[in-house]
Amino acid sequence: MRADDFDLDVVDETDARHAATVAALETAELEASIARLPHDLQAAATGVLLQGRTYSDVSQELGIRQPELVRAVHRSRAIIARRLAGPPEGDAA
Repeated sequence: MRADDFDLDVVDETDARHAATVAALETAELEASIARLPHDLQAAATGVLLQGRTYSDVSQELGIRQPELVRAVHRSRAIIARRLAGPPEGDAA
C-alpha cells in the first residue's frame, strides 16, 4: 500500500460535522458557497456536493485520482462549514 492510499469510507468526527453542515444547505446557498471556494476546489465540490455524483465519476472527469478528490471535497466541506460558523468567539470583526 502506498503512503497516499487510504480507505475512502473512513470519516472522522470533524469531517462528519462538516458533511452534516454542508448537507443541510439549500441548493442556492451551496452553489454560492462553492463559488466562493478557491478555484482549484470548485469542480470537485460541484461534482460531489452539488451534483451528487460518485467520487469515481468525478475523479475520472477531472483526471485526478480518487484520494486527491476526497481531499479536495474534505477541504471544501471544511471551508464552507467554517465560513458558515463565522469568526471564532472573541474575534472582533
